[in-house]
Amino acid sequence: MPANPSFHALPDLAARSAGGAVLWANDDLFAERENLINPAAAEFRPATFGHKGQIYDGWETRRRRDAGPDACDQAIVRLAVPAVVHGVVIDTAWFTGNYPPEISVEAASVDGYPSTEELVEKTPWTTIVERSAVNGDTRNPFRVDSSKRWTHVRLSIYPDGGVARFRVHGEGLLDPQFAERMTLDLAALSNGGRITACSNMFYSSPNNLLLPGSARTMGEGWETSRRRDTGNDWVQVHLAAQGVLNAVELDTSYFIGNAPGAARLSGRDGDGDWFEVLPMTDLQPDTRHRFLIEDGRALTDARLDIHPDGGMARLRLFGALTEAGLGQVRTRWETSS
Repeated sequence: MPANPSFHALPDLAARSAGGAVLWANDDLFAERENLINPAAAEFRPATFGHKGQIYDGWETRRRRDAGPDACDQAIVRLAVPAVVHGVVIDTAWFTGNYPPEISVEAASVDGYPSTEELVEKTPWTTIVERSAVNGDTRNPFRVDSSKRWTHVRLSIYPDGGVARFRVHGEGLLDPQFAERMTLDLAALSNGGRITACSNMFYSSPNNLLLPGSARTMGEGWETSRRRDTGNDWVQVHLAAQGVLNAVELDTSYFIGNAPGAARLSGRDGDGDWFEVLPMTDLQPDTRHRFLIEDGRALTDARLDIHPDGGMARLRLFGALTEAGLGQVRTRWETSS
């Protein structure tokens, strides 16, 4: 495993902020399973004891006394959207004498909204990370070599212990049943949009721009460092598929003294030339700006230029897929089944 796997640039589709959820764990006596998908880094406060011992910001199970060679504790996470998974991170931050020596990860693809009982007792699971050793107080990354579509993942720890965070990085897939003749946010992670390039992510990730819902703090957006030159910052987005935009939302909520002064949006179709979608437009701090788009040209990628720097909470690109775009969505959905 390389020190910095490229899959880290992809969004964490297990994160609560993206729409992930921990549905089940066989045990979480010492620390709640829901902590696994907290988007923030794990914290530790020494000598903070509760009724069950030291309080940990993670998932921690009790000590097994009947542990055979294959004994394990497990947690099941529903991903924010059906997705192709490219890598996972098992983060054992602050777990030093109580981390699991080994882990494995399995995945399943289930239609609809299965019950916990169905997932635990009836669902077939496929291994995407073989049983592997991990280190304590470490971000342990594992690549996933699978082109299949998954909706749920299951983390197994051998035989017990604590994991601070479980990150599942991948590409969301848009269900074609929800794409035909509908206006969608073509940039949303939940519809298969993804960040492909960015000039600066000093304070926070540009993936935050495409998360569902509204940002609740400045830390839930994308913010760049202060520029000291004549350039500007920018971010590039690959849309769910080829589409035509009809509205754009540039949201600077919670960015008050550090919102961009202006922004411009460009688009392109495939490897074609960039064209202007929204001309250079002044922005206000802490404001959801909405603009109608009358340009009927199709695009697969968008680039947001902010001038000169600053922060943006969300970027929404509303539109409809073209026939070619809908065909792309159907093909990818079918080939990943």
